[in-house]
Amino acid sequence: MKNVNRVASGTLERRDFLKAAAQGALAAPVLVALNGIGLAQQAKTGDARRAETHQATANATSAHTGPTVTLNVKDFGAAGDGKTKDTLALQQTIDRCAALGGGEVVVPAGDNVTGALVLRSNVLLRVEDGASLLGSGEMNDYPVTQVRWEGRWIKGYSALISAIDSENVGIAGPGKIVASDAIKGRVEHATGMRLPALLEFTNCRDVRVENCYTSQAGMWSIHPVYCENVAFRNVVVHSGADGIDVDSCRGVVIDGCTFETGDDCISLKSGRGEEGYTINRPTEDVRIANCTFSDRNFACVGIGSETSAGIRNVVVEHCKCVGARSHAIYIKSRPGRGAFVENITVNDLDVSGMGQGFLRLNNLNSGKQDEFPVPGDEGIPKFANFRFSNIRVADVPVLVHATEIHPRKPLVGFSLSNVTGTCKSGIALANMKNVVIRDVKVTGFDGPLISIDNVTGVGLAGAAKLDVAKVPKTPDAVPAPEKPYELR
Repeated sequence: MKNVNRVASGTLERRDFLKAAAQGALAAPVLVALNGIGLAQQAKTGDARRAETHQATANATSAHTGPTVTLNVKDFGAAGDGKTKDTLALQQTIDRCAALGGGEVVVPAGDNVTGALVLRSNVLLRVEDGASLLGSGEMNDYPVTQVRWEGRWIKGYSALISAIDSENVGIAGPGKIVASDAIKGRVEHATGMRLPALLEFTNCRDVRVENCYTSQAGMWSIHPVYCENVAFRNVVVHSGADGIDVDSCRGVVIDGCTFETGDDCISLKSGRGEEGYTINRPTEDVRIANCTFSDRNFACVGIGSETSAGIRNVVVEHCKCVGARSHAIYIKSRPGRGAFVENITVNDLDVSGMGQGFLRLNNLNSGKQDEFPVPGDEGIPKFANFRFSNIRVADVPVLVHATEIHPRKPLVGFSLSNVTGTCKSGIALANMKNVVIRDVKVTGFDGPLISIDNVTGVGLAGAAKLDVAKVPKTPDAVPAPEKPYELR
């Protein structure tokens, strides 16, 4: 257990990295299960897939018996002077480390200007105290490839640091990884291509990012997609856009991180429209804990609106939401997405500085409609089993805004318990079954504490009838296409 404990505490020791990555990979889903996502909540097919994943991880780890080396980028020509472009030296060090069987690539104190870098399997990139990796501001330093952007695969620029089809990859601090502020926005206007993310992991297994400072300008900062067993621990995330976007991933831990962002601090996604629905890779088994969130433009934790492969088994606990332009928690989708958002547990939150409220639920109209939406009732996303407990709010404008639920698929299973503090408006619910409201003891609100429309459950005695003017219009059904969708 020695190696596992070192990882859990946020310290990756050089000689323990490969063992710790493998053991941590097996432990991550267990941690999630112990925190409220029991195996009983999962379908048998999910259990079988998890067992196969664990066995494959164990097999891959036992097969890796090569040496572990430590290589310093200075020895491969990195200047670290803040002027010289060190891309080639940095990449050569990473590649040689992988070729020699894996180990650690050390970036010592200094400022290393670099274009896009690609991590390899069994390589830990350690950015030491006083060291910075500074992204180049020139677009020709970022190769063009296929990237996931807003739930679709499109042509776009590689991230500053990426890994593809890799295992046991890691980044450790305490140094800094900083994107160039010369690259502005999220999409290149002339071409429509997505601009570079800061860190991006695609189809990887056993990924660790720990104890470092990251800074991004206008694009998503950290983006794991199609990954399994991923951990972000004690990372400082400064971003002009989203902080961490978990995209069609399984077994993710975000623990002890600090966010200051210009859009969602954390966003959970799984694809948009028929493409995401057909590929069918959900985001599942996610634990977010001990984090502090501050956001200038949207939510602290956003779930959706790209939900077309489904999102399930998420725990958010022991966190502080100290600022957001909209909500602490926003769960969102729309007809045309299909799939589901289910088994969401939020526990032990301190919430203050919200521009709109603590919680919003919306599966009517969030996000842009896809070019190829999932039609009919199949395309209406299902919301189920949302649990919120031990919430402390300070002067939130609205406690719960949950009237934007599709009447053809009511939310089944919603509980709100042990809520204290102050708010200006209470709880508004529509189109829900199996609701439990218990021990909500807030003050300062105008009007009724609870207003409902088409809601059944317990703890609703004395609830007011929701003002019909506050019940949103149900959107028109998404029509079936003339030609069936083809993934191509």
